[in-house]
Amino acid sequence: MKIHPLWEAYPELKSELEATVNLMENSITIRNKDIEKTIIELIHSGGKLLRPAYTILFSKFGSKPDSEKIQAVAAALEILHMATLIHDDVVDDSPLRRGTPTIQAKYRKDVAVYAGDYLFTVCFKLLSKYSSSIESIQIDTRGMERILMGELDQMHLRYNQKITMRQYLTQISGKTAQLFALSCFSGALEGGSTEKFARSCYYIGSHIGMAFQIMDDILDYSQSAEIFGKPVLEDVRQGVYSAPLIFALRKNPKAFAPYLSKKADMTNEDIQTVHQLVVTLGGVSQAQELAEKYTRKALKGIDKLPDIPEKEQISEITKSLLGRHL
Repeated sequence: MKIHPLWEAYPELKSELEATVNLMENSITIRNKDIEKTIIELIHSGGKLLRPAYTILFSKFGSKPDSEKIQAVAAALEILHMATLIHDDVVDDSPLRRGTPTIQAKYRKDVAVYAGDYLFTVCFKLLSKYSSSIESIQIDTRGMERILMGELDQMHLRYNQKITMRQYLTQISGKTAQLFALSCFSGALEGGSTEKFARSCYYIGSHIGMAFQIMDDILDYSQSAEIFGKPVLEDVRQGVYSAPLIFALRKNPKAFAPYLSKKADMTNEDIQTVHQLVVTLGGVSQAQELAEKYTRKALKGIDKLPDIPEKEQISEITKSLLGRHL
């Protein structure tokens, strides 16, 4: 099995991630074999498996980490992540995901919605079978609610040129940071740590997720579609405004109005002009500062963790992931 080369430096973790991916694949059983094949291809499409990795690593702080159970929880959370991606692609009408056609582009939107819904059921089947803690399942349920609220917030704020940084941060705290938080929390709790310790891990994961999403939004202004795996700045055309654009909008809203007011009818030339305005007005550099702020918070929390080998791995991975060695 081939997984992301990031894990070559961590052979033990790599082995557990491979077992997690196997479990994910074996949990997918659909009568429509074309859809089943497409979902399995998505599982193997080159994702970094960051959330399962954090689940596994944080479980090691506990008194009784059960590898089979932890891998199942990690698999459930990654399947939950996949479900949200499929639904995201439907809402955004995205043609590509990780450089390959999305389910909604390959088949139809209704098929993609059902596929995403199916993955939600797989997630909870795994949790109900393997999770030893009703508290963990309740947290995961509330976490899913926050993820969906983040998606609804994003939909509500589409094309809003007056969007505030607070609104953006609230949106990504649900949409992205919540899954990282759940991964760290569930790993710690299911590994046998106290609920108090697991809560501290939750906040570390949340800070990682916030920094991760802001960095992801910055990449939209600095990488080509081929490298990024999806059309760059397509979010702007779809009315989804992220940190770099919001910072730039604060400085000169009138400069953007003629272009953003076209909404989905923005031309490629309009997109390039918006891109240049964002860079010139310092939107990207301000967003980088914000990402660094959340990175520092995450690393500060990690520094307080007990001194076991996995602590250093969590620190290394987080620094590598967020592109800053602070």
